[in-house]
Amino acid sequence: MAIKSILGNKSVVLFILLATFFTANTIVAEFIGSKIFSLEKLLGIPALNIQLFGVQGLGLNLTAGAILWPVVFIMTDIINEYYGSKAVKFLSYTAIGIVFYAFIMVYGAIGLPANDWWQFQSGLSNADGQNITDMSLSFNKVMGQGLWIIIGSMVAFLVGQILDVAVFHKIKAITGEKWVWLRATGSTLVSQFIDSFVVLIIAFYIGADWDLTRVLAIGLVNYFYKFGMAILLTPLIYLGHHWIDNYLGVEVAHRMKQEAQGFNT
Repeated sequence: MAIKSILGNKSVVLFILLATFFTANTIVAEFIGSKIFSLEKLLGIPALNIQLFGVQGLGLNLTAGAILWPVVFIMTDIINEYYGSKAVKFLSYTAIGIVFYAFIMVYGAIGLPANDWWQFQSGLSNADGQNITDMSLSFNKVMGQGLWIIIGSMVAFLVGQILDVAVFHKIKAITGEKWVWLRATGSTLVSQFIDSFVVLIIAFYIGADWDLTRVLAIGLVNYFYKFGMAILLTPLIYLGHHWIDNYLGVEVAHRMKQEAQGFNT
């Protein structure tokens, strides 16, 4: 009977779906974040060669995780809208705990002795046609992200989430249920500004002794990308609201939004 009552409650089912997708995106973003890609190459445009703070040769070279982080912050705003800041904080703490657990398991896997047949398979090559001579070494290099990067990413994520929640509810307290784009996009722009610099300062200024000027320049370039993505993805927030309102029913959705606004501490 308990499971029937849970699955029969649309607001509970919706929370489970949002929470699952939120957590999954957070974990995947962390694990693919070790790959750096060129946005210019992806778009088929020349390298921008940006210069900031005297640092030359900067371009839109981003971690693969940057693709998913805007989705995570959209999820944050949607959960915030219907379930309140306590739900967002609960999911943020839970996601961080699961990510740390996952990394512990990965580091445990890295420490396992490799089977010779698997480690030294013949005929394997990468995308550039270069032979892969040691599968175990490749696995360890890809999966074994530096500890400072993990710490920086998680601290930035937590600070960004808390700030996103605070700004979101501050704007909503002023505007009411009008101007969804302002509180959703505005809170993301503010939180992502801090997030962009916190992760780099911890991971590379503190953890790798990079020059602070270079760290700040790279952080600003990353923020330009996140700023643009936040604007471009704004219609998805309205689409999400429309779908959820139809799923829950307008009256139930309105009541949940009112209750969520009361749970903003």
